Amino acid sequence: MDRLLPGLPGGERVSESPPPAGAFEAGPLLLGVRHHGPGSARAVRAALDAASPAVVLIEGPPEADPLIPLAADPGLRPPVALLAHAVDEPGRSAFWPLAEFSPEWVAIRWAVEHGVPARFIDLPATHTLARQEDTEDTEDGDTEEEAEHARVDPLAALAEAAGYDDPERWWEDAVEHRGPGRDEPFAPFAALEDAMGALRERYGDGGRPRDLVREAYMRLQIRAARKESGDAVAVVCGAWHVPALRAKTTVTADRALLKGLPKVKADLTWVPWTHRRLARSSGYGAGIDSPGWYAHLFGAPDRPVERWLTKVAGLLREEDRIVSSAHVIEAVRLADTLAVMRGRPLPGLTETTDAVRAVLCEGSDVPLSLVYDRLVVGDVLGEVPESAPAVPLQRDLAREQRRLRLKPEALERELELDLRKDTDAARGRLLHRLRLLGVGWGEPARSRGSTGTFRETWRLRWEPELSVRIAEAGVWGTTVLGAATAKAEADAIGARALADVTALAEQCLLAGLPDALPVVMRVLADRAALDADVGHLARALPALVRSLRYGDVRGTDTGALADVAAALAERVFIGLPPACTTLDTDAAQEMRGHVDAVHGAVGLLSETLTGRDDDLRPRWRAVLRTLSQRDTVPGLLRGRAVRLLLDDGELAADDVARLMGLALSPGTPPGDAAAWVEGFVGGGGGGLLLVHDERLLALVDAWLTSVPADAFTDVLPLLRRTFSAYEPGVRRTLGELVRRGPGGGAGATAHPATSPGFAPEPDAGRADAVLPVLRLLLGLSPEQGQPMDDDLAGVGA
Repeated sequence: MDRLLPGLPGGERVSESPPPAGAFEAGPLLLGVRHHGPGSARAVRAALDAASPAVVLIEGPPEADPLIPLAADPGLRPPVALLAHAVDEPGRSAFWPLAEFSPEWVAIRWAVEHGVPARFIDLPATHTLARQEDTEDTEDGDTEEEAEHARVDPLAALAEAAGYDDPERWWEDAVEHRGPGRDEPFAPFAALEDAMGALRERYGDGGRPRDLVREAYMRLQIRAARKESGDAVAVVCGAWHVPALRAKTTVTADRALLKGLPKVKADLTWVPWTHRRLARSSGYGAGIDSPGWYAHLFGAPDRPVERWLTKVAGLLREEDRIVSSAHVIEAVRLADTLAVMRGRPLPGLTETTDAVRAVLCEGSDVPLSLVYDRLVVGDVLGEVPESAPAVPLQRDLAREQRRLRLKPEALERELELDLRKDTDAARGRLLHRLRLLGVGWGEPARSRGSTGTFRETWRLRWEPELSVRIAEAGVWGTTVLGAATAKAEADAIGARALADVTALAEQCLLAGLPDALPVVMRVLADRAALDADVGHLARALPALVRSLRYGDVRGTDTGALADVAAALAERVFIGLPPACTTLDTDAAQEMRGHVDAVHGAVGLLSETLTGRDDDLRPRWRAVLRTLSQRDTVPGLLRGRAVRLLLDDGELAADDVARLMGLALSPGTPPGDAAAWVEGFVGGGGGGLLLVHDERLLALVDAWLTSVPADAFTDVLPLLRRTFSAYEPGVRRTLGELVRRGPGGGAGATAHPATSPGFAPEPDAGRADAVLPVLRLLLGLSPEQGQPMDDDLAGVGA
């Protein structure tokens, strides 16, 4: 492998000259490369400069030939990808990614800069998309030996032959750390062709039977190019294909392999790509481990290690880590030393990573993971000019992004929106419309500040696959607004569950789709009238009420929605008591969630309907009273109804104590009593309720101590589930109260005088102790009048 790529990195560009005598003696110049290999890219540029071919053929879908001239547009900046999708089924798609350091991109740029025709010669996308659903595993008829050697990794095989256990490290030593020599620009490709020839002789198609079809098509395209331009043809393709393209075959045999291939109509365009999607970890078959590192190697004019470690230092400084110039110098020395000790021509990614960990990260893998994520892989996002072909929906989205100053970025970021501002409100509507269309550019997140309806928080991250989702959504319309409206109407008509329709109504309000809302409301009214399941109705009501609140913030007319919500609430009120009888444990738990949701929704709905005659709260409280007193209702729901009435101030403390006493009486089965306790004190605020109401705590304590031993193990899981949800401080306070005997109730063991903080009345002496501190905080002197002290004493008490 010593002759693979002789020379040193940073070799000078070879000036144009007539093709050397031996460049095309053996036929077309076959430049076998590694996809996305910067060493191959440099070697391709040097070979094309030396050979000056009349035409350049590149591995890729030939339908993309009209897109090649766009490479001259400065607006087309890699990483980008050729996107092909079936016209009738946009979700069926394929990508051909290209980075700045991809040999194919270098060949395209060379051809455009030198005015040389360039064409793609791989199997057309019309066949690739039609065969996309076929399995790529070993096909029927493969021999056992072929199955054994399925999916041969050429780099791994060559690395093993060279005595390396890491293919990437071998590739760095053999290619990336050596530059193309000016005297022998074709030698690297000849060496690689020999190596791949030996592999093809041993492994055949390497477990890729589809490659035989692709190579047959490439040979036909090469023959056609030679007829037009003679032998001055340069072919840039994967090194694995070179021996097959050099093989002597007949036109008839090649055409026979292509006969009968399925077809679909396909469209192609350029789309932005990211370094992260070039990484092997993303699932990309031809991916590489370190696209950011390779981009650095390709772009660094000299001293790549020093420049790389300077980048790392800059990143760590941005993260407020202390990194000095001395750190960088020492890291460079360590990387060089490690390369010498390991017998490598230059420090590679392994050596620089070890140096970064030891020197710049002080042995910690935490900052090192940041370096790997942000630099070794990277979040570079390519750009595509407006002149590139695109579906109308994509163009409209691009216009909206420019108008709202929402630039797609590969790096995830948070976006805080204040919906009281016109621009932020428009941004929120755009993101909601895209989500409705299945284009997940943004995901709603919990706001770190206000939780009011006037604020939204989004996590934004642009992924290349979203281009496919946009193409799919293009069937609904040519603009984002029109497509989202049509999609919402279709989803409403096709929805099966009432909750789906109410959720869709909420989405329409969030996305600002006034034209779709009447259709959704009509379907909602029809479904609500026909659906007799109280659970379905209860699930649907909260979403409707939230929609009313969103409408208020966004200035949307929600009169029809309010009428439907009020009618839906009435049906819930009527159907809930019968639906809550004779439920098992799981059904009771589910119904409890519905009761809580409806309770919150009724409160919000009543506020929204302020000024109208139909106040829903009195009727809802009557429903809760019915549930709290009906013996056929499970204890969980009865206890929950009592708790909700207490929270609303509709039950006096004496009435609550009476109902709890009845529920926890000796005649009540322990399991039912425990369920009542769970319903009453479970959920938010239940622990504080017991802390501040000593009578209720005493009742629970007395009941718990009276549970028979044989029944205690049955009720224990319910009690553990209830009390484990409390905050640690609440649990600790309850334990102290029970130990000390709150209010002289059950289990009282101490007199109030010996139990500070638990007397029936405030302790004036303890309250007076805070007066000096309060005077100090308020800036009052001790000589000021007694009336102020009386007021402060009241504050202290």
